[in-house]
Amino acid sequence: MSGIEIPRLLPWTGLEGKACYLITDGSGRLSRMADTAERVQLGMAGDLLGHAVDMLADDRATSVQLRYLLAGMHRSLTDVLRIAESRGARLLAFEYDDLEEHEDEEGACNCPSPR
Repeated sequence: MSGIEIPRLLPWTGLEGKACYLITDGSGRLSRMADTAERVQLGMAGDLLGHAVDMLADDRATSVQLRYLLAGMHRSLTDVLRIAESRGARLLAFEYDDLEEHEDEEGACNCPSPR
């Protein structure tokens, strides 16, 4: 990115559950760790959804089992939401950066017209 730098919301929290951010070009060790953590979290969310489908189809599932499933889904949805927020912020930064490349001296957009 050449213009504004947007901190990356990391897929884990710090002390007391506070958000962690990283300012980077996306190629460092911590960025790769964050990418790996996101892949793992998204994979676990998919596995949990599959388990939920099976459990909801089972009339013998107990309230304790369903409560445990719901707690896992809450944790997973929290992770997925954090990933979506992080990726959305980075996409907006790239779109903003792309717009700056097409502006003339007065700030008017010289973007190619869509086809």
